[in-house]
Amino acid sequence: MNPASQEGLLIVNADDWGRDQQTTDRTFDCFKARSVSAVSAMVFMEDSARAAAMAVEHSIDAGLHLNFTAPFTTPACPPAVREHQRRITSYLRAHRMAQLVFNPLLIKPFDYVVQAQVDEFRRLYGAEPARLDGHHHMHLCANVLLQGLLPAGTIVRRNFSFRPGEKGIVNRTYRRVVDDALRRRHRTVDHLFSIAPLNPPERLERIFSMAHREVIELETHPVNPDEHAFLTSPAFRRAAGTVPSTFQSLPRVAPGQEIVHERV
Repeated sequence: MNPASQEGLLIVNADDWGRDQQTTDRTFDCFKARSVSAVSAMVFMEDSARAAAMAVEHSIDAGLHLNFTAPFTTPACPPAVREHQRRITSYLRAHRMAQLVFNPLLIKPFDYVVQAQVDEFRRLYGAEPARLDGHHHMHLCANVLLQGLLPAGTIVRRNFSFRPGEKGIVNRTYRRVVDDALRRRHRTVDHLFSIAPLNPPERLERIFSMAHREVIELETHPVNPDEHAFLTSPAFRRAAGTVPSTFQSLPRVAPGQEIVHERV
């Protein structure tokens, strides 16, 4: 690692913390089982306040899960935030490639909605979000990136990692360009994988093996019954072979300084 090398880490992160009571409670089950080590928290949702209180009480590593595509469900959400998000949602859902195209008509709505969610996270958690990602990975849409809406120096979720041949050359090239840009401004892990699919087991075995020498974020959704069952079972600990780490274990570097891990 630059400036000093570090062994690999496995960070098991649960998305949608605070979306609703069931999502929060199932994720908390996994946290108590010591399989989930971090959460990505939604704000302006029906269980956001309770989830934040739980995270603070139990010292859960929580980052901000920016939301541009799911309706805010708490009555306390300001009408202006709700309306700006509605405009963004309509655009992003209009076409599957919309997130790749910068929309100058949405500069103000994106700025407004991001800042509102950052402010709400600060209010609920009593701290600035040191880590940001996005619902459906929309934190990597063109407007967010080109407007520079993610604070420099924060930990930001990169694109999913794929083995050679799993995606086409255009897809892989685009992801590499975005990830390279992220590393120049933010702190990122080496690889991001989804815990799903759980089968074949060899897939997760390969990911867990990589975590011995590289920093891996494993994205999970414990609200899904199969993921919840696996994460709360002894089988997960046997497969992982370690207690997952938190994002707080990542080194701190100056904004713009790329984190580079030594390859074993």
